[in-house]
Amino acid sequence: MCWALGFSLGYLLCFDICQRRICGSVHQRVRLVSMASASGSDFSSEMEVDAFRRLFPLHFHERHLLESIRPDGRPLRKARDTTVALGAVTSANGSALAKIGCTTMLAAIKLEVMTPAVESPDEGCIAIDFHMPPICSPIVRPGRPAEVAPVVAKQLSDTILSSGMVGLKELSLVSGKAAWMAYLDIYCLDADGSLFDAALLSAVAALSHLQIPIVSLNEEGRVVLCSEDSEGEKFAKVPVNKEKRKLTLNTIPFSLTCVLHKNYILADPTAEEESIMDTLLTVVLDSSSQLVSLYKPGGPALAHTSVIQDCVALTRQRRKEVQKVLDEAISDMEVD
Repeated sequence: MCWALGFSLGYLLCFDICQRRICGSVHQRVRLVSMASASGSDFSSEMEVDAFRRLFPLHFHERHLLESIRPDGRPLRKARDTTVALGAVTSANGSALAKIGCTTMLAAIKLEVMTPAVESPDEGCIAIDFHMPPICSPIVRPGRPAEVAPVVAKQLSDTILSSGMVGLKELSLVSGKAAWMAYLDIYCLDADGSLFDAALLSAVAALSHLQIPIVSLNEEGRVVLCSEDSEGEKFAKVPVNKEKRKLTLNTIPFSLTCVLHKNYILADPTAEEESIMDTLLTVVLDSSSQLVSLYKPGGPALAHTSVIQDCVALTRQRRKEVQKVLDEAISDMEVD
């Protein structure tokens, strides 16, 4: 009993000392790194703040919230810097590398000829899979699939197919006989929060980069790639498509994930923020700012109408930013 009381008193004393150390202004935390080399006392202060962050992460973040700033220096409702690079995988028919802050996703598309389903003879198909290898996060263990991976994969599939971004009839080759099966694989290389947002952006970018190969019908009525045809297949009589073409995207979905904590809304949370303030709300809008989906996987905070409206407004603003980044990546690819 005495041991437990002593431990509790020691815990409270440590908490009180750490609170007093970082009390005053949270902005001092932002200046600590630049001032560390000026004197030994500043370096000691930085160590104390880092210790407080590890011991009491929620209190650490709440002190920043009181100052309307986050530990990485961002305002509460500002997303991280975003970049997109097309053609990251040369062996794929379409690929892209997308980064939101440190969160990094690599998307690649491979096309194969398939026989269409009887109920949809004029449509192709898209198969979407999301992978989280152990290198992406310390919480992902080798040999054990990440629990969040199938959830993100289902979200991506529902969003891409329900948004009407890709017309499946455009993947048809010969009605009732041949169509394209597009395998879209997304690999998480660094999982630092907002996984769905980065995965969706990489998928959209890869579909924007996708080039449909040239195919023909040979004498046996089989659809063959022109490369295969030149390597010994029988002479193709009927060209299905005479040149490579881009996939027409009808509308493009954009998403923004927010963390809800008390009366605060934090846009584009990091992995640390997601683990501490565990109420997430993801809004997906199309390129005309129409609502595609709203996703809230539980959590203690309630999403009132005003909160949802604020998140939708943030997503509209974010859509413009991401659209500009995507357009610049496509323009750079066309110039190259």
